[in-house]
Amino acid sequence: MSNIYIAGIAMTVFGRHIERSVEDLAGEALHGALQDAGCRADAIGAAFYSGITNGALQGQLSIPGQVVFSKIGIEGIPVFNVENACASGSTAVHLAVQRLAAGACDVALALGAEKMNVADKARSLALFETGWDVSRVDENFATLAKLGEGIVPPPGSESDRPYSRFMAIYAALCRHHMKTYGTTQRQIAAVSSKNHLHSVHNSHSQFRKPFTIDEVLAAPPITYPITLPMCAPVTDGAAAAILCTEEGLRRIGADRSRCIRIAASVIRSFTHRRIDEPEKNIGRLAALQAYEQASLGPEDMDVAEVHDASAMGEIIQAENLGLVPLGQGGPAAERGEFTLGGRIPINTSGGLESKGHPLGATGIGQLYELVTQLRGEAGARQVPGASHAIQENGGGLQGVEEAALAIHILSKQ
Repeated sequence: MSNIYIAGIAMTVFGRHIERSVEDLAGEALHGALQDAGCRADAIGAAFYSGITNGALQGQLSIPGQVVFSKIGIEGIPVFNVENACASGSTAVHLAVQRLAAGACDVALALGAEKMNVADKARSLALFETGWDVSRVDENFATLAKLGEGIVPPPGSESDRPYSRFMAIYAALCRHHMKTYGTTQRQIAAVSSKNHLHSVHNSHSQFRKPFTIDEVLAAPPITYPITLPMCAPVTDGAAAAILCTEEGLRRIGADRSRCIRIAASVIRSFTHRRIDEPEKNIGRLAALQAYEQASLGPEDMDVAEVHDASAMGEIIQAENLGLVPLGQGGPAAERGEFTLGGRIPINTSGGLESKGHPLGATGIGQLYELVTQLRGEAGARQVPGASHAIQENGGGLQGVEEAALAIHILSKQ
């Protein structure tokens, strides 16, 4: 692919920002990215806005990007509104890459922002119920819940509190992996413990409290085998990236030493595969496509950020990305291979479980972490000598997998 670079990137602290508006959060992210790139807003030739909550929670059903951007200094240029469930932020980046590669402009903006914490928490949780075919909700749920059959939850491992039904689906996927490969609840807890430990060193993280594996296992249950620290929270936040072609870098006078090349950008959608066809998994197919695009392989990756809306997601995606063989994600996590200092550190940011999950901003937040790593600016969570990084970000559910999934591979120049 043409050489496209992330010249500037920024994110707010992810968390509960009760008193702040979505425009306020977006403005902070935009101005941080512009400052990081060393350019002005009038250098941007096109902008892609990723936001899911604007309509459902703020009532801005149409033109959310134009409305938000008009309040933070972006107007007059093409603005595109992007919705791809939890993969929306990464999709915005992918579309910015495509526009730059097509020569339509030489500097583009991808920005995601969400204000999810509102007085009526049920409205926020209801958003997750829209991430699949709403005309077949009961059928969808029955099909996916069935994947967990064969493992009986121990007494006391099911919460009586109301949670999104997606938690039950995540649990069913966990149980299927446990049945198929022998993955244990302790191995899943090892992922969660590791990510909470990483988050201690991330000042942008929603949670910065460490948990031992035993503390994760003893935490309040959601639905077996998932406990509370294994799940991503409801989060407010924003993230923005300034992308440039070679000409764009020259035009804005970017510091080339801090610009990170996008070696691959891939989006795929689900197929009607069977659950016993892991070789056809959307994540695996997207990763293979990205490795080919980048002329790199999983063995070249130094650090990864993957979509861990529940801790099990990290195990599944580590396998899909080829970082470990199928069925070996759990044992590798328990051995510490995904931990800072391990063979292939994953979610050095703390992941969605700790850093937070503001839906449309999540993918760009993942890229912020990887850019920081490749620049050598991650401080106490730095992976020494990191040269190549991979990101995976999924959104929605169809069939037995994500409805949409994005992969980006980043490289030092």
